[in-house]
Amino acid sequence: METLDHSEEITALESQEYFINMGPQHPSTHGVLRLVLTLDGEIIRKVEPHLGFIHRSIEKMCEKDAYTQIVHLTDRMDYLSCHMNNEAVCLAVEQGLEVEIPDRVKVIRTLISELTRISSHTLWWGVMGMDLGAITTFLYGFRDREMITDIFEETCGARLTMNYNVPGGLMDDIHPNFQNRVKAFLEHFKKKLPEYDKLLSNNVIFQERTKGIGILSKEDAISYGVTGPAGRASGFSCDVRKKHPYSAYDQVDFKEILDETGDCYARYKVRIQEMWESMNIIEQLIDNIPEGDFKAPTKAVIKLPKGEYYQRVETARGEFGVYIISDGKKSPYRLKFRSPGFSNLSALDHMARGSKIADMVAIMSTLDLVIPDIDR
Repeated sequence: METLDHSEEITALESQEYFINMGPQHPSTHGVLRLVLTLDGEIIRKVEPHLGFIHRSIEKMCEKDAYTQIVHLTDRMDYLSCHMNNEAVCLAVEQGLEVEIPDRVKVIRTLISELTRISSHTLWWGVMGMDLGAITTFLYGFRDREMITDIFEETCGARLTMNYNVPGGLMDDIHPNFQNRVKAFLEHFKKKLPEYDKLLSNNVIFQERTKGIGILSKEDAISYGVTGPAGRASGFSCDVRKKHPYSAYDQVDFKEILDETGDCYARYKVRIQEMWESMNIIEQLIDNIPEGDFKAPTKAVIKLPKGEYYQRVETARGEFGVYIISDGKKSPYRLKFRSPGFSNLSALDHMARGSKIADMVAIMSTLDLVIPDIDR
């Protein structure tokens, strides 16, 4: 029998493909996602996501619930974009009812959404650093996020699965301290956000771990339907707030943050710049909240006219869509959510091929996946 010499044996071993499981993780980390990696040594040849570990049949539940009850389910999906998910359902229902929303509600919803965006991005930033070994970022990020969480708790009584929007307006008017506390946060965060660059953005090790890693071209971002900061980091202009303005976004001046590079570092920088733009939006509105009602008159039992309705919003992770088919009853005949996380995850295999296992951590972090948003 022909035998291989030592060098030929090593070559044969190096060419072997094998599989490992990355995840599922505990729900308190990045959620329950299983990735089956096909490896050639340290090099990733294929990534196959396995979903469903935290599936709760939310869309099916919506077919049995009243429209006011559906709103409460959406903050259990992307729990870091609660208010924005809630708003999408409310806007879709208001579209069907042809209800005119008070200007006060539009401005408050926009303020709450941008505070939510900053809150989500600060958590992402803290966890991103910790994923790559910088534990201090987690403490800094949560320090700043806590101020927003305190405002939300005072406003709507919750700190995580928050619910403040209802069809027609808001559950209640803003707290008397709302404006003062928001302005105090802006004053604080304007001084702290530059620390994020000093601590992580300009760190040489961090840049080596992110620059040139997980590249996604503009064409591929469009092909896979990647939206939000991940899509805009590839040069894909997809900000719903700009393309299809809702609430008070047509009343404010802000930039859509774009980058042509398409790597992990670009996705990171886009989110950092977005926090500056969110503060800019809040500053334009916080002292200009119109007087008036916090809710438009609606019937106790809402029934949408027969038809199809679609509404999209820009969450912290991208375009979130609500598609309703109504047969005129108090519950929708069919309801479909377009979650940004699901589409963004679809590009993971394309982005990771040819990278190393350690790069997968950076790529996943810059996609900013929230798994219940995918397993709905």
